[in-house]
This record gives sequence, C-alpha cells and structure tokens, in this order.
Amino acid sequence: MTGRTQEMTSWTVGQVAELFGVTVRTLHHYDEIGLLVPSERSRAGYRLYTDSDLARLQQVVVYRRLEMPLEEIATLLGGGEDAATHLRRQRATVMSRLDELRELVSAIDRALEREMNDQPATTEDLKELFGDGFKDEYQQEAEQRWGETDAWKQSAARTKGYTKADWVQVKAEADAVNAAFVSALRAGEPATGDAAMDAAEQHRLHIQERFYDLTHDFHRGLADMYVADPRFTKTYEDIAPGLAAYVHDAIHANADRHAAAD
Repeated sequence: MTGRTQEMTSWTVGQVAELFGVTVRTLHHYDEIGLLVPSERSRAGYRLYTDSDLARLQQVVVYRRLEMPLEEIATLLGGGEDAATHLRRQRATVMSRLDELRELVSAIDRALEREMNDQPATTEDLKELFGDGFKDEYQQEAEQRWGETDAWKQSAARTKGYTKADWVQVKAEADAVNAAFVSALRAGEPATGDAAMDAAEQHRLHIQERFYDLTHDFHRGLADMYVADPRFTKTYEDIAPGLAAYVHDAIHANADRHAAAD
C-alpha cells in the first residue's frame, strides 16, 4: 500500500473520533477490550482504522445508542452475521423503543391534562360554560353590591379554586334544579305543592353547598330578586314562560314549610 493510498483509506484515532462523535478515550477502550481493534498501523506505530473498521464501529455506535452492554455487542458482532442482519435487528429494537416512547408520551399527555384540569377556571372558561349568564359587568356589579357581605366573601373563598371541571358540575346541578321546577310547572303542580317546594329546597341546598350558607329566610330574599330584577326574571322566562314567578312562589312556600316545622 502506498502512502497516498493509505492516506485515502485509513483514518487516525482523532479523525475517527470526530467523524463518529465519540472520544479518543472511548476508541482506546474499545481497542483494549478487543471490541474494535484498528486493522493497520502507520510507519510511526500509530493506530489506523480502515473502511471495515469504520463499518464495525458504526454497528457499535448504533448498539450503544440502544443502551446495549459492550459484552453483548461483542457477542453479536462476533457471530459472523452480515450488515443487513445487524441493521434489521437494530431497526426492530428502535421500533420497539418507539412504541415505548409513544406510550410514555401518551402517559405524559394524560398527566398534563390532569394537571391542567386542576387549574382554577379562567374567565374565558366561565363565559364558554355559562354564555350570557356570565358577563364581566354582572360580576363587577355583584361585587359592588355585595362584596362586603359574609355571603360574598364565603362564595369567593369557595369558588377561588374551582376548576373548569368543577364549574361543569355546578352547571349540571343548576340545570337539574331548573329542570325540576319546569317539570312541576308543566305538570300543573301548584307552587305550594310538594314537587315545587322540593325543587326549591334543592335550589337552596345547591347554593349552600357550592357557594355560601343560605338560610330559608335568606332564600326568600333571593326569590324576591328573581322577580324584581328584569335580568334574573329573563333568565328564568327564557327557560319557560312563567317560571320566574313560579320559582319565587315555590321558594317562599318552601321557607314557610320549614318555618312551620321548626
């Protein structure tokens, strides 16, 4: 082999290290354990790697990236298998790792979703859930009117950490209460009847459990506001004609019922 030919087909330890992104120390270690022994030496005695050495190193590097122990790599490469066989094995291993990584990504996504669901609901979330029933100006007005009351402070403290999922449940409970009122109204039940009064008590308990303590007398005040404030009246009338007055009368009847029982 001439010097020119050797220069074109042989590489020094430093050149190989740079080419494959490994350290010179790593190549020396592979040499010491017999995993990759340079096939040639220069006239000065320096290690030189040939094309076949580089092909073997490429296999070593791939297996190491797959976290395979050096002893196992040495056994595989010493089995006399051709490059295609090694590549097929490496591909199969990589594909199995991809499946594991996809499952890991899915697990992370699920954990992230749970974490995000644990975050307090935003104003945008509430607007999305309640539509026209939630407006910034309503909130500001309510705070101006009742912000110093114990009920407002208690409600603010309870709802501060409500997540979007919590508000979805709150809305579902409120919808169920309204459905009970509508069912009694459409069935011709009087507002003073058991069905209507039971719906009124369900309404009171929903507010008490979700927002603030609500006595039956305090509940009467809310009922009066439902027919005195056109915005509240419209909310109920949009559900069913005559519902605002019906809810008002049912709440008062329920309060009378409990007052008589005390």
